[in-house]
Amino acid sequence: MAFPTRRRVVTTALATVAAGAAVPLQSAAAAQPAAVARHHPRPLRQAHAHNDYLHTHPLHDALSHGFTSVEADIFLVDGELLVAHEASDLDPTRTLASLYLDPLLARVRANHGAVYPGHREPVQLLIDIKTDGAAAYLELDRQLQRYRRMLTSYHDGRVRAGAVTPVISGDRAARVPMEAQRTRLAFYDGRLDDLGTAATASFIPLISSNWTQSFSWLGAGPFPLAERDRLRALVTTAHREGRRVRFWATPDVAGPERDAVWNELLAAGVDHLNTDDLTGLELFLRAKEKGARGGI
Repeated sequence: MAFPTRRRVVTTALATVAAGAAVPLQSAAAAQPAAVARHHPRPLRQAHAHNDYLHTHPLHDALSHGFTSVEADIFLVDGELLVAHEASDLDPTRTLASLYLDPLLARVRANHGAVYPGHREPVQLLIDIKTDGAAAYLELDRQLQRYRRMLTSYHDGRVRAGAVTPVISGDRAARVPMEAQRTRLAFYDGRLDDLGTAATASFIPLISSNWTQSFSWLGAGPFPLAERDRLRALVTTAHREGRRVRFWATPDVAGPERDAVWNELLAAGVDHLNTDDLTGLELFLRAKEKGARGGI
């Protein structure tokens, strides 16, 4: 599949401006709203913002709801990493650096080494490479060097936690250059078939899977016992190996079915709940926190 070059993307953007139909995406996406900047919610360790860049203020909206994991899809276009879900949505102003890396660095500096004030657990930046996995990763690795002081790092089998942990997902060709590195500033998003293999948690700290490929239940009626047992066995195995677990393609329409699936995921110990509904997941998890404190 052919993707547009950066020149074509720029030309298209300029033509749109000339037609009077352009929206100032760079200022809207990169500028942190004052309300968001002032709001420091308690971090929610299970909250993962799927396709985070589609929100009005990428990264900032998720952080304002307490999310501790955000997802950005990237394309390599003429040496730049552009954030978009489809090639047709590429915009030269929407780079990984401008939407995520630079704002995260600004927050870490402002908060004395943390994304959230006083919260020392790393925030996960899940980077989904949409195409050209090996080439895109090599460019990403080059760009990450500028932010190394805030990033979790790997060197010769040892991991040093930072304020932000990049995890690479998407095009599986990224795995080859990553495995060849003795020093890395990113980690790899594994799949269920990576469980029980020689791959270490220092390389694959996260296991992600499509919910519908392993489970038929979508929240209506009782959770089939065999599926509940399978879910808990998968999570137990991952945790025993020092890995976290995330499922995508779980129900994400507000209502009792979504809540039922989220309840089962939490009960099984799934580490990240995947959603596009920032407010919905925050309210769900805050209610769980309140219940755990006895309603206080």
